[in-house]
Amino acid sequence: MEEIWQSLIDHYGWEGTALSVSILFLFGVQLYYYLLIYGRLPAYKDSKRPDLLDKNPPISVVVPLFSEDYTFVEETLPRIVAQEKADFEVVLVYVGRDTDFFDDLIRIKQVFPSVTATKIELNPLFPISPKMALNIGIKSARYEHILFTTPESTPQSDRWISLMANGFRRGDIVIGYCGLEHRRGLGGYLMRTWRMMHSVQWLSSAVRGKPYRGVRQNYGFTKSLYFGVNGFSHLNMNIGEDDLFLSRIIEPGNVSVVLSPRAALREKCWGGMGWWTGTQRYFEASKPFYPTWVRNFVQWEWFSRVLFWMTAGVAIGVLPWEIKIGAALLVLVRLVIVLVEVRRISRRLGEKGVTLRYVLYDLWSPLYSVWLALLRLRKDDRVWR
Repeated sequence: MEEIWQSLIDHYGWEGTALSVSILFLFGVQLYYYLLIYGRLPAYKDSKRPDLLDKNPPISVVVPLFSEDYTFVEETLPRIVAQEKADFEVVLVYVGRDTDFFDDLIRIKQVFPSVTATKIELNPLFPISPKMALNIGIKSARYEHILFTTPESTPQSDRWISLMANGFRRGDIVIGYCGLEHRRGLGGYLMRTWRMMHSVQWLSSAVRGKPYRGVRQNYGFTKSLYFGVNGFSHLNMNIGEDDLFLSRIIEPGNVSVVLSPRAALREKCWGGMGWWTGTQRYFEASKPFYPTWVRNFVQWEWFSRVLFWMTAGVAIGVLPWEIKIGAALLVLVRLVIVLVEVRRISRRLGEKGVTLRYVLYDLWSPLYSVWLALLRLRKDDRVWR
C-alpha cells in the first residue's frame, strides 16, 4: 500500500494525489446522501411497524385563521369536510374582530355538523401568536388525535385524513408532506423543488429512525403528548410549533411517516421569489436552535456538493488527462444517480415535472442557502414576541 501511495505521489505530486482522493471522498458523501438516506423514501412502508391501535382513531383537524379568508371557507373547507372518514371534526380558530365573518363560520355548522368555530378577539396591544391559536384549538378538540394544517393548504385527495389517521395507529406523532402549488416559470419551479428537497431531508431522517421535525401544514400529535409537556415550547417565538416543539416530544418509535400523494397537501404561493425568500428567512430563524447533528446533517449535503464540483473542476482544468477523464466521469455518474433518485422521490411525493430541470436546482440551491444564512444574521423582528 505504501508503494502504491508513493508511486501516485511521485507521478501526480502531493497536490494532485490529495485532489484525487478528495474527489473520491466527496463523491462517496454524495452517494451516501442520495442512495442510502434519500433513496429510502420511495420504498418506505410505515405498515411494517407494529400497530399500537386496532383501527384508525377519530381525528380532530385544527385550522387557525388569522384573517377573513373566504377563499378557505368556500373552496378548501368543503374539500376537508368531504374527506372519506366517518369520525372526524374540523376545529376552526378565528383570530380577528370581524363579527360577520365569525357568524358565517358558526352558520357552517348547520350545513356541516362536523365543523366547530372558536373566536379569539384580536387586540393590537396583545398580539395572538399561532401557538396561542393552536392551543385554543387543541383544548376545543373533542378527540385525542389531532391533525394540524393551514388555510392556505389544500388536500390532494379525499383520503388525506384517513391516511394520516392510519399513521396514528403506529405512533403518537404523524408527519406528512405538503408541496407548493404549481406555478409557471423558473421561479415557481425553484420554489417548488426547494420545498420538496428540504422536506426530503427531514422525511428521510425520520424514515431512518432520527426524526427531528414536521411541516406545519401537515402534521399531528396526541393530546396526551401535548399536555404531558405543558404545551408548546419557545413561547418567545412566533414559530417552532412544527420543529422545535416536535423535537421536544419526539422519542424513539413514536413517529409515523405517512408518504403517499393521496396524503399530501399543496400550499398556495402568495408571490414570487421575493415573497419566498422572506418566508424562508422567517421560518428558518428556528434553525440555530436545532441539535448540532441536525444542522450538520442538513448543511453537509450541499456543502459537500459544492466541494465536489470545485475539486472536480480543478482536476479537469489542471491535472493529467487520465484524471480529467476520471473526474468528468464521476460528475456524470453523480448527475445520473441524482436524477434517478429525484425522479423516484418525486413520484412517491406526487410532484410532477421536477426531474428534467433538476440540474438547475442542483446548481442554484447552495448559493441560495448561503444567501438565506446571510439574511438570518440580521434579526427578524417578526419571529420574536
